Amino acid sequence: MNTVERWKQEKHPLDVVEDVKRYADAEMSFEEIAAAAGDGEWERLKWAGLYAHGQQDGYFMLRTKVPGGRLTPEQARVVGEVAEEFATAPEEHGGADQNAVWGDAFLDITTRQDVQMHWIAVEDVPEIWARYDEVGLTTIQGCGDSARNVLGCPAAGLNDHECFDAQPVVDAVSAYFTENREYANLPRKFKMTITGCRADCAQSQINDVGMTPAKREVDGAPQYGFHVRVGGGLSDGPRMASDLDVFVPPEDAVEFCRAVAQTFKELGDRSNRGVCRMRYLVQQMGAETFEEAVRDRCTVDLPTRGTDLTEGYRGDHVGVHDQREDGLKYVGFNVIAGRMGGDEFAAAADAAETYGTDEASVRLATDQNFLVTHVPETHVGDLLNEPFARNYRPDPGPFSRGAVGCTGSEFCNYGIIETKQRVRRWAKALDKRIDTPDDLDVVRMHMSGCSASCAQPQIADIGFRGETVQIDDPEGTTNEEGDNGEASETPRADGEAVDIVEGMDFGLGGSLGSDNEFLDWVEHAVPADAVIPALEELFERYAAEREDGERFYQWCRRVENDRLRSIMQRADATVVGGVAREEVADDD
Repeated sequence: MNTVERWKQEKHPLDVVEDVKRYADAEMSFEEIAAAAGDGEWERLKWAGLYAHGQQDGYFMLRTKVPGGRLTPEQARVVGEVAEEFATAPEEHGGADQNAVWGDAFLDITTRQDVQMHWIAVEDVPEIWARYDEVGLTTIQGCGDSARNVLGCPAAGLNDHECFDAQPVVDAVSAYFTENREYANLPRKFKMTITGCRADCAQSQINDVGMTPAKREVDGAPQYGFHVRVGGGLSDGPRMASDLDVFVPPEDAVEFCRAVAQTFKELGDRSNRGVCRMRYLVQQMGAETFEEAVRDRCTVDLPTRGTDLTEGYRGDHVGVHDQREDGLKYVGFNVIAGRMGGDEFAAAADAAETYGTDEASVRLATDQNFLVTHVPETHVGDLLNEPFARNYRPDPGPFSRGAVGCTGSEFCNYGIIETKQRVRRWAKALDKRIDTPDDLDVVRMHMSGCSASCAQPQIADIGFRGETVQIDDPEGTTNEEGDNGEASETPRADGEAVDIVEGMDFGLGGSLGSDNEFLDWVEHAVPADAVIPALEELFERYAAEREDGERFYQWCRRVENDRLRSIMQRADATVVGGVAREEVADDD
């Protein structure tokens, strides 16, 4: 077994929840926690929804699960208030000026419909949990090797793009796995998505379990339920999910997901954490053999597939949209890179309550945006005049609309480059500098600070993953968007100094849907200041060469990678010539 598995055997990970309360009562430092519980406690704390910060000793990131992304206004208000009160940086780390754009007391909406907060002190966690308990929220198993937040369509129950509302199934599956000790220690994280939406808004193709709408005939009458995909995922070994020959009625969804988790629990690799995700198990066994293993462990009979009802992929819900009830709208707000102030999120909750009906809700989406629902048409104008709404426009430019960013080096132990501010800066700059075709409403630009794919770069039109880059010419490394800053000199093994700047691998051509395909990493180790000039060159050629209705990712696939590189190299910037820092020999 690997080290993490040994730590989980020493103490069941869910037992850490009670330990957190003890650490909080004693106001224990990180050093005291490590001395009392050992190094394995940092891994087990993930089951409480807590990650230690990268550089900020003594503070946590706290992840709140939101099944299907659905929050009542009361729940959303509590989330915003908790961020405003507790996600605050100490003076020694900059206080309210910790971040040049957002300060502190902000929250991040994630690609898995979670909410993340930073600067959380352990002594504040019990109070946060008490407030969450009052409104039915939890952080338990927000992280760790167990079932993560269950995804769903953020517009479930609202309009005619769905076959049926699957939110009750999302809630039931989430409730079954949360605090269930039998399935709280899996080989790795276990990600499920369940939707009745025809547009696969919940991204079934890149999850461990993806359940999508289907129907079959039973005694001459239609029965609605789910088809299933398994073994999808991104990171260093991206894989599109495989279809199983099963039909799952809604009432059997919990048992089916339990059987898949049982299969993963028994057969998943617990020795090498690099290959113990469920997608590797499906790949090794093959989809048919994996299906047989699930059927063997399932206590209900599973019919074979019926008629698939998925028609495509819809990446966002930004804008003002009709609900199926006459006179009601839902509004999708654009939050570039998913970050906003806790006070702003609380204001959105207040606005949902003020302008919406009794059924109003705040919904989190997988593109890091959010929706306010059940708004009478006569109140939409008032909603859009709220101060928070002016900051998160429902009619953004195409780059702002498609911008996604992970946590980055600001807080993440694995982040190589800063992402949140950069994504926001770049999206706004590109919307101003690039004249996109009128029918191109979104360009999906996703940036991960490392290779872990938290921002899902492989499924974007344009994807980035962070590198530190050695360059030969450090002059002019800062562009007008503020990238790179001053190059830092780092000694090589031979004693010579090299100039290191932030940069990234540059990918093009990814998407989900009927033409799903992971992007190609077209160029590696591109200095950050060269990216926008390279994109300007690419979009100039795209506009000149595109066929009718052709999306940017489709054009990138049609053009050979060598030509894409040559187009990028026309930019007045060092697009090529950088070397990934990991390839540079040093004393480490």
